[in-house]
Amino acid sequence: MGFYLRTSLKAGPFRFNLSPSGVGISAGVPGFRVGTGPRGNYIRVAGAGTTYFGGGSPSPSSGGSRPTMPPAAPDSGVVMQEIVGTPVQQLVAAHPSDLIAQIQTAASRRHIWPWVAAALLILALLAAPYSLVLFMPAVPVVWWLRQRDIARKSVVVFYQVEDAPAAKYDHFAGSSGFVSGVERVWQAEAEGALHTAYQRKVNAGAGTLVRRSLGSLDLAGPPVLVTNIAVPSVHGKERSLYFLPDRVIVRHGSQYADLPYAAINARMEQQRFVETQAPPSDAQCVGTTWQYTNKSGGPDRRFKDNRQLPIMLYGRLTLTTPQGLLMIWDFSRPDVAASLANAVNRMR
Repeated sequence: MGFYLRTSLKAGPFRFNLSPSGVGISAGVPGFRVGTGPRGNYIRVAGAGTTYFGGGSPSPSSGGSRPTMPPAAPDSGVVMQEIVGTPVQQLVAAHPSDLIAQIQTAASRRHIWPWVAAALLILALLAAPYSLVLFMPAVPVVWWLRQRDIARKSVVVFYQVEDAPAAKYDHFAGSSGFVSGVERVWQAEAEGALHTAYQRKVNAGAGTLVRRSLGSLDLAGPPVLVTNIAVPSVHGKERSLYFLPDRVIVRHGSQYADLPYAAINARMEQQRFVETQAPPSDAQCVGTTWQYTNKSGGPDRRFKDNRQLPIMLYGRLTLTTPQGLLMIWDFSRPDVAASLANAVNRMR
């Protein structure tokens, strides 16, 4: 698949168009549109064609990959260590970025239109039987405010990637994790070592407990980023990773930071996991154990309802940086984790 997807982007009422001459922006409604671009300012009316006025000059395009525009079951005595790594604020301080500043500003803006819509609805109800008189002009006002909110919470970026960087990013976007799919992805949030024989006995003989949350893979990118390329993304409950051609964006809650690929090390290893829930259908079962085990690994008969549990083989992707970033993702298919680790390292 090619990662260069569109030459036109929409953010609220505004449309951005990329051409060999540069970038243009327009706004309007069906049948009427005004805008500006490399050829100058214009008005476009349905049936009357396009009228240009003023002048413009082509914007210089940038080369390379630069944008052309700004589970663990709880058990007494087990100490769980949170997997947090370096806070996002420290990453921002280490790698300041205009793009991240714009994304952070856009993400922090609040929607206005729901409050205006609620206020107008209450006013219309109080003004009965003249509600219709107020409702009719309120609809386009609310629509326009919603479009304005979308634009205010959007950062538009056109990427123009060529030659070797394009080949590497095309390989990344086409890696198996994002194309062929994987049934289950988890983000590891905390781990705790099982030190005593009793702790291991009541936890299926495992050596470590893991608290995890479900994740997902897609090509959507950050919600506030409007761009012309597919953005391979790994999402978790609190953390996400977005892989752009020239950088990796890290999200933790509502905070964002970015890192150069040269600073990221990706490592994949196979993970044997005692599954207490229904295992994913695309994962390999490599053995079984019991929820309560004895020293020989068999079932401990002193416990009632002692379930037999599958041991699944998963793939673990670990991302680290010298600045202390630590993110761990488990995949039901080890080959997907290996493909992603290889793709990240190739981008360095």
